[in-house]
Amino acid sequence: MNQSILFPDVQCWDDQAQVVIFPAQCQGALIDCMVDRLYLERISGKVLADESSVLSAFSKFRFDIEEEAQALIEEEEFSASGKIELSG
Repeated sequence: MNQSILFPDVQCWDDQAQVVIFPAQCQGALIDCMVDRLYLERISGKVLADESSVLSAFSKFRFDIEEEAQALIEEEEFSASGKIELSG
């Protein structure tokens, strides 16, 4: 694991965008990461109908999500807005 990329235990649900937002710290820079509801439904195999179920799925699969986000950061696969986005 690359210790220069850290994921604090912080996340929030954006109901309007239908994404969980979580930060990564890479060499002192704070990077916004997002995982959408459809991605979480795919990896959990469940329909996630509310904030509680979405955040529960995020917590359950957090390690896998962070590994994917780390790979995207290392590959510099940032969105046009400078974020890491995992979707559907």
